[in-house]
Amino acid sequence: MKNLLIRTFTGIGFVAVVAACLILNKYTFGVLMIGLMVAMMVEFFRMTMRGEYLFSQALAIAAAVILFLLTYLYRGFDFPGRLVVLAIIPVFIMMINSLYVKDKTDFGKFANLYTALLYIAVPVSLMNFAVFAPDGTYSGTLLLCFFIIIWASDIGGYLFGMSIGQKYGKKLFPEVSPKKSWAGFWGGLLLAIAAGFALNRFDLFGYPLHHCIIVSIVMNILGVYGDLIESQWKRYYAVKDSGTIMPGHGGILDRMDSALLAVPAGVIYLLVVNIL
Repeated sequence: MKNLLIRTFTGIGFVAVVAACLILNKYTFGVLMIGLMVAMMVEFFRMTMRGEYLFSQALAIAAAVILFLLTYLYRGFDFPGRLVVLAIIPVFIMMINSLYVKDKTDFGKFANLYTALLYIAVPVSLMNFAVFAPDGTYSGTLLLCFFIIIWASDIGGYLFGMSIGQKYGKKLFPEVSPKKSWAGFWGGLLLAIAAGFALNRFDLFGYPLHHCIIVSIVMNILGVYGDLIESQWKRYYAVKDSGTIMPGHGGILDRMDSALLAVPAGVIYLLVVNIL
């Protein structure tokens, strides 16, 4: 019960900060996303590289921030889209820097630098497409709706998984995450669809209802995979949580793992059906 209360209060605080930054303006959105992205990359490197090649880690984080900022400027400030390719320059520098590393005992860990860019930096940068219209107008409502659907899915998965899944039914991926159950999956899907429906009825998720339901389903499925992917990393490196900054939840990566796949999936769907 104590852990549940800590988890609840921490979660409410996180939700409040994210919602406030998204609703306020594009500058608070930018600060929020950069902060979350850097925190996730630091946690990922701490888990996978354990303090080795720190300068290269810093270069990877710089490359991620530059990628986000260039995409941010392109979508929101009439920055020439062709110049977004400049984001590759820090990656080249990171690659060249690897040649000058004297101690190559654990050189295989350098692969984690590129993994972090693909796994964390690219999905976070894609979130710019959810908040900026083609004309550069900012609105954090759609991204907030995406997060609400993800949070609803997480809550449904947790409640159904703890109350039903731990006693009855089959596990989802026992070799990766022993606590994940099919009961939790269906509970998360149910609440995700309910959240998408409610957001549409309250005119926050401003697309035809069937698209809102489809997006909710797609995001729930991809969110579960995002959670499992991070669990696989933690299991391989024998780490319980990616960090300790959020009592009851772990690290920022633990809290955002679902969103790294779910939000890009929602953005891609709306782009493909040509309504974003």
